[in-house]
Amino acid sequence: MTSYTDKGEKHAKGKFVKFHHVTFWVGNAKQAASFYCDKMGFEALAYKGLETGSREVVSHVIRQDKIMFVFESPLNPGNEEMGEHLIKHGDGVKDIAFQVEDCDFLIKYQITFSCAFTKMYATSILNYFSQNFHGKVPMQCFFSSFLRSPPGGLNFIDHIVGNQPDDQMVPVSDWYQKCMMFHRFWSIDDKQIHTEYSSLRSIVVTNYEETIKMPINEPAMGKKISQIQEYVDYNGGPGVQHIALNTSNIIQAVVNLRARGIEFLSAPDLYYDTLRKNLKTAKIKVKEDLDRLQELKILVDFDDKGYLLQIFTKPVQDRPTLFLEVIQRNNHFGFGAGNFKSLFEAIEKDQDARGNLTVLTPAGQAKAFN
Repeated sequence: MTSYTDKGEKHAKGKFVKFHHVTFWVGNAKQAASFYCDKMGFEALAYKGLETGSREVVSHVIRQDKIMFVFESPLNPGNEEMGEHLIKHGDGVKDIAFQVEDCDFLIKYQITFSCAFTKMYATSILNYFSQNFHGKVPMQCFFSSFLRSPPGGLNFIDHIVGNQPDDQMVPVSDWYQKCMMFHRFWSIDDKQIHTEYSSLRSIVVTNYEETIKMPINEPAMGKKISQIQEYVDYNGGPGVQHIALNTSNIIQAVVNLRARGIEFLSAPDLYYDTLRKNLKTAKIKVKEDLDRLQELKILVDFDDKGYLLQIFTKPVQDRPTLFLEVIQRNNHFGFGAGNFKSLFEAIEKDQDARGNLTVLTPAGQAKAFN
C-alpha cells in the first residue's frame, strides 16, 4: 500500500484549490434558484430535468462570478432519500464540492487512513471532490442550457460555517485534519463569544494553502437556548449555518441587495458609537465612510494590520436555519470575532420574535446538550 508519510509530497498531490460549488436540496429547485437570481443577483447557468433526459432529479445551476450554487429537487413522489431528507432538514445545503488537482490521490489517501466516504457526513454534508480538467467545468458535461444576466457584486465563497450539537465540534475538526489534510486555522471559546443569554465555541479548519476555510461551531451553556442550538433543533441535526460571500465593494453590494429585497440583521446605533471610540486609538484606518456603514448596518472588525466589513442576512427560508453573509476584507483574515457579540444580540432579537429565546431549564439542558 502507498505510504503518505512525506508531508510535502502529500500536500502537493492532495492540493485543494478552492470551493467549487454548493448543492442545495430543496422542495422546488426552480423557485429556489429563481429566488437567488432575483434577490441576490445570480444568473442562470445550466439545467437538468425531464427535457434533458433526467427522470429522477431536477437540477438548476446558477452562478455569480466564481460562486456556483446547484439546486436539486426530486422529480418523482417515490424518491425516499430526498423526501426524507427534506422532511427532516428542510431546504438547505446538502453537498459542498472542493476543486482539487488530483482526485485519485485523495481517494487513495482516504482509503489508506480508513476515512470511509460515509463518514464525510460529519457535518451532515458530503464533501466531494471536483477535479479541474484544464479549466473546464465538469458539470458542463451533464447540463444543457446556459443563460446570462447582470452580476450582483458578489465574487467568491469566502468561508462556509457548520453548526454541530454540543461536544461534536472537536471530533468533526479532527476528522477534517485526519481525512482531508486540513489544519486548525483559528479557534475561540465561550469565554470570548457570549452575550447575556448564550454563547458558543468555534474551530476553523482550512486546507494547506488556506484557500478553503470551514468554521465549525457548537453551543455552550448559557441562561437561554443558544442560536446554535436553535439551528440544530430546526435543522434536525448538524449542517451548514451560513455561507459567506466575498465582495470587493460591500457598500454597493448591500445597496443592491437591499434594493432587490434581501433582509439583513440590524446592529444598534450604540455599536457604531463604540466602534468610533475604538477606532480613534487603532493602528489602522477604515477607508469607508463610517456614517454610510452605520446607515447600511455593516459591521466592522479590525486588528493592527487590517479590517473586515461584514453583514448577515436573515434566514433565507422559513426555518431559522441557513443564512448568508456578505464580507469584504482589507488585509484581515479573521471571522469578525469582535462583532460576534453584536451579531448574536441581533440574532437573539429575531430568535425572541420567533418565540425561541427561552430559558434553558434543566429539562431543556438535557434535550439540548445530550
